[in-house]
Amino acid sequence: MSLSAATEPTWVFGYGSLIYKVDFPYLRREPASIRGWQRRFWQGSHDHRGTPEHPGRVVTLVPAEQALCKGLAYLVENEVFEHLDHREKNGYQRFEIDITLTQVEQRVAGVLYVADEHNPAYLGAAPAQEIAEHIAGSHGPSGSNRDYVLQLAEALRDLGDRDPHVFELESLLRSINT
Repeated sequence: MSLSAATEPTWVFGYGSLIYKVDFPYLRREPASIRGWQRRFWQGSHDHRGTPEHPGRVVTLVPAEQALCKGLAYLVENEVFEHLDHREKNGYQRFEIDITLTQVEQRVAGVLYVADEHNPAYLGAAPAQEIAEHIAGSHGPSGSNRDYVLQLAEALRDLGDRDPHVFELESLLRSINT
């Protein structure tokens, strides 16, 4: 399916802020998962959770053979991609993916946004304490970077997901005085 030529609604997999900040219309929303990917706070954000001078850190996905990443899938009309492409503009690209709608046990074709190591805003791996301290000191037009992590952790709990990377950062951030 060519995404640019698609006229039918498309499923979009949300694994970060698309779980808790739904500022776009959708036809259907389902708890979902994808295989082979894990969340990491390795992407810089100079347009939402940081500034060009001090980018925040936001979540992207990195390949992980045995991993199961939980999130939400949204069935959207294709006009919605104009908004989503703008929202995810800072290094993210759309990729086609198979999504499992977990409650209805159905696999669907869809897309997700991934910021890989080849984009200019990519910050990469670092020790968890260093990432947490970076996040604790970052703030941008969409709010504090700390709130992004805390909101994502809460949303993942609501989905029944225990993401070790996100929850370790949440714990470290709660111990840092801001």
